[in-house]
Amino acid sequence: MRRTAKQIIARKDAFFGIHFDLHPNETDTELGAETSEANIERLLTRVKPDYVQYDCKGHRGYTGYPTKVGWASPGIVNDSLKVWRKVTREHGVGLYIHYSGVWDMVAIEHHPEWAAVDAEGKPSPNMTSTFGPYVDELLIPQLKEVLGDYELDGVWADGECWGAMLDWSKWALEAWEAREGGPDASPADGSRLACGPSQRPTSAPRETDDPRWLEWKTFHRRQFERYLCHWIDALHAFRPDLQLTSNWMYTTFAPKPVVAKLDFLSGDYSPTVSCDRARVEARYLANTGKPWDLMAWGFNWAEGQGHTVKPAVALMQEAGVVLMQGGGFQIYYQPTRSGVIPEQVIATTAEVAEFCRARQQVSHKSTSVPQVALLLSTESQFDRSDRVFTPYGCMDELEGALHLLLQLGYSVDILAEHQLQPRLSDFPLVVIPDSHKLAPSFVKAVRAYVKGGGSLLLLGEKCARLFPTLLGAKLIGEPMKVAAELIADPHSASCNGLWQAVKPTKALAVGYRCPTRDVAKGGEVAATLSPYGEGAVGSVYGPIALTYFRTHHFVLRRFIGRIVDCLFPEPAVRTDAPSCVDVALRKTRDGKLSVHLLNLAKAQRADRFLSADCIPPIGPITIRLRVRTRPKAVRWVPDGGRVRWEWNRGFLTARIPRLDIHGALVVE
Repeated sequence: MRRTAKQIIARKDAFFGIHFDLHPNETDTELGAETSEANIERLLTRVKPDYVQYDCKGHRGYTGYPTKVGWASPGIVNDSLKVWRKVTREHGVGLYIHYSGVWDMVAIEHHPEWAAVDAEGKPSPNMTSTFGPYVDELLIPQLKEVLGDYELDGVWADGECWGAMLDWSKWALEAWEAREGGPDASPADGSRLACGPSQRPTSAPRETDDPRWLEWKTFHRRQFERYLCHWIDALHAFRPDLQLTSNWMYTTFAPKPVVAKLDFLSGDYSPTVSCDRARVEARYLANTGKPWDLMAWGFNWAEGQGHTVKPAVALMQEAGVVLMQGGGFQIYYQPTRSGVIPEQVIATTAEVAEFCRARQQVSHKSTSVPQVALLLSTESQFDRSDRVFTPYGCMDELEGALHLLLQLGYSVDILAEHQLQPRLSDFPLVVIPDSHKLAPSFVKAVRAYVKGGGSLLLLGEKCARLFPTLLGAKLIGEPMKVAAELIADPHSASCNGLWQAVKPTKALAVGYRCPTRDVAKGGEVAATLSPYGEGAVGSVYGPIALTYFRTHHFVLRRFIGRIVDCLFPEPAVRTDAPSCVDVALRKTRDGKLSVHLLNLAKAQRADRFLSADCIPPIGPITIRLRVRTRPKAVRWVPDGGRVRWEWNRGFLTARIPRLDIHGALVVE
């Protein structure tokens, strides 16, 4: 049965969608030539998506529709967007557009003065300046044109926060020189320049060793947010019902409080290291307080090869990562240049949609039951990254720590300081990977959390140095780059890198490192466990999170596992599943306790194996879950089947015969 236009699902409530983009260019000759109502209808009928995001303008800057505002591709044969709007309206499916914002090459070709400029004075051929007139002279008028003429439901803007550059254009330099008493907001560390307006240097920093470098980066981050708020507010004023987002904003790329009035958050994660990237993004997005979804790439490629469509089971595995954190899921494909959606894409997406729908009731908009909080430090990332908003090169330690904890069987949330600080007491265990910089107010809050009974795990010498009074150990000298074998009897594993020598005072040594594999000689303290107030602190004084990210060696996992057992001896859920099974403890949107399990066996992590077409099942799996009163019923979703279970003295023990990809144990 078709839904009417009145039944189109608002994006905040949407669950499953499809994304198509083509990035039209000047060499196209057949755009829309084979776009047909029948082809689109076949897709919508079989997949039944809540929305479709179709192409409008890609990074090259040409539109795929006949614009009167900017530059249309010369290869438009038929107006695809018009056909898509007609058929999606008939089926009650929302229609959004993919639109490249900051990244617009043809706009710069016509207006070189719109370009962002690098530190050497070279204009970018790709990125426009967020300080310049591009947003008012092209972006807003063009979006008003297409949204109005085609009566679209919203915009998924691409090439924005992750494309924005540190900018030395005349527009940026004028804004820098016009600021009064420094930037209009403090840098990420809360500091300001000591000089007054008359003393303030006006020349913009150009080198990373300039003492104003963080101020310069913060100036751009604030500006991007002003730019974003400007066009979002303008479009909402034009049509208040529009649903708008900017790709990757307020995610791990920009882990800060939400300011712009985005209607939902979204991002397209890596096509190759797909599950691992989604594991991070989903756990952060789930704590933003905004409706969100993640986009899988439905295709991949290998060296020297074109796009290859992923098999359905691989996309189901990726979907499971997102579903178990309560988000919506969408898949990105490219039609043919002439606008055909191939049958292979339709069939594959229909299978994945059916998989997701079978889990929607227990997954979508579920909320976390706090267990382990893993800090994504905004303070450290914004200091470390020399881009406006990207996490590139800043998250290896975070991902290593996440993989450690998940493969130990814990349910983990990722939060930035602004999210975690007010909620510290919710979490039995807080883990800080090797963050080099934290705000004094956050350090103080963490100290109070531990003193009041919380447990803290510090993974690395940098973050250990930020909490000297909690360690129960004396730091000896400066960190040194050494060879290190960590011991987890009867095995050892390499964990070379910067290690801090320590001498326990009140702390207990709970881990050792040796200079060679002969672990009977030369052992030094590598980890300590110390009481502090009513709580406890575990500290590892070397690069274990980074090394685990690079090696995933089981000995490092065992090394950390013993420490976590001491800090968090009674998690609310435990399983006997192997390390390739992720666990998430959640509550469904109607309040039912649930344990999500995800089988990550054969998850894609290398382009020489484009996708698994067979994921080996795992089982049986025993789950032990803290439940205060005897449940009325316990069921396994997706099939709704009964499971063998028993309840005794506040604990439910259930036996799952088989885990194929993803499922949830739901307690009634």
